[in-house]
Amino acid sequence: MTNANDQRPAGNRLPPGQILTRKWPILHYGNVPIIDPARWRFRVFGAVETPFELDWAEFGALEHREVIADIHCVTRWSRLDNRFRGVPVQSILTRARPTRAARFVLVHGAPDFTTNLPLGDLDRPENLLATHHDGVPLTPEHGGPVRLTVPHLYFWKSAKWVTGFEVLEEDVPGFWEENGYHERGDPWAEERHGSDDYLRMRRGPRR
Repeated sequence: MTNANDQRPAGNRLPPGQILTRKWPILHYGNVPIIDPARWRFRVFGAVETPFELDWAEFGALEHREVIADIHCVTRWSRLDNRFRGVPVQSILTRARPTRAARFVLVHGAPDFTTNLPLGDLDRPENLLATHHDGVPLTPEHGGPVRLTVPHLYFWKSAKWVTGFEVLEEDVPGFWEENGYHERGDPWAEERHGSDDYLRMRRGPRR
């Protein structure tokens, strides 16, 4: 079992502006997709040497690991000592073999949500494609059957209903970043909201 909190300097576990809760608030945009695992697919593509796709059975056969992690939502709540279980992200990236030019990843989630991450923020030992929380399968409201967990960033970067990693050479904002959230989302730096310059720079080439 990995303790993600060991990756952070010792001291206060509550980032600035956050309030502790024992509950796990449910926050999302739009309707909750109900995903049939028999039809679920996870795809890794883009700037990788070995693109691949997994079905539910193939995903379930991979190595799984437990991680203890604090989570911090941009809406200012934090929940400590969450026990997640899932497939280590690093094992997925090792199999895909990002190219030397790869620098970013656009995480895809059902039905059409995305969020962007620097490759260095995704490629960390505590990050999971999680299927369980505190010993119980993730509910659809909490991102099941599979959600990404990236504990060191605000929790919107831990995308729900994950369906793929698109590895990129250049940064592309996701759904949340195009709608005002910060491009990185470090809770210790209170990176809650994005800059207008970033949005103008990144929206231009996509049109």
